[in-house]
Amino acid sequence: MSSAALMLKDLLAFEDLSNIKIKFNQYNGESYPIEDYMKNPDVVNNGWLFWRTEKRYFNVNEIAICLLEISKDIWLLTTIKRVTKEFNVKNDVNYEGEELEKYKPFYGRVVIKFHKDFQTQVRYAEGIIDQLEVLQILPTVFDGDDFPGYEKVRLSFEQLETIISRNKKDWIAALENQKAVYLIRDTNNGKLYVGSATGENGMLLQRWKSYISNGHGGNKELLDIVNTQGFDYIKKYFQYSILENYNSRVDKQIILSRETWWKETLGTRVPFGYNCN
Repeated sequence: MSSAALMLKDLLAFEDLSNIKIKFNQYNGESYPIEDYMKNPDVVNNGWLFWRTEKRYFNVNEIAICLLEISKDIWLLTTIKRVTKEFNVKNDVNYEGEELEKYKPFYGRVVIKFHKDFQTQVRYAEGIIDQLEVLQILPTVFDGDDFPGYEKVRLSFEQLETIISRNKKDWIAALENQKAVYLIRDTNNGKLYVGSATGENGMLLQRWKSYISNGHGGNKELLDIVNTQGFDYIKKYFQYSILENYNSRVDKQIILSRETWWKETLGTRVPFGYNCN
């Protein structure tokens, strides 16, 4: 930590830390808070922050600082709330709170470095806030990873759905005007499906939107999965990546020939994969 480092305590400038607690939200064995935040920030700012199992974390009138883990030792400040009500329930949202408007410009924008070496999710701020260093104040609210380049795209159904539903601009710009040969992988059984976006059937973004909409995009084998195992199977196990991408001027037949080459190379036709032809 450099002597010129900006610390969270200096940024927030609380006069009294004695009634302030920090909730550290991390992977809970079932889901990652960052994924929920990307879809709907309130799921974290209310559900994750104020969830109770056996242990009570807050008292009425205490201030709760909500941090969620982005990556190892890196956290995002998502809200600060004063606890206004307790419901005395377990395994549910146990509290209600009002957001502190004073700090609203920081919500979703302040990235913090902190090495958490304790198990509990909640600690009093006065004992640890000296260790929370502000790494960055983002120009806009955090909305996930930036587009990494076509050769590095590998998205779960949930990640792709979030990009589309939140209209993430860099991803949308990268996908909406591209033709492509793409790969869908069933991570449950390893089976593959090779598809193409030729312009005639839509650009890559349009094709992928169809999978998010119904799970199958009009493809027979994928439709069979939706009909027999349910859309939730697709949502849980399917992964999307790009094999080759082309600008909008590339002839359709070139893309279709490359699609065939990939089907043969990866062995994606039935019964080994999900391609029918």
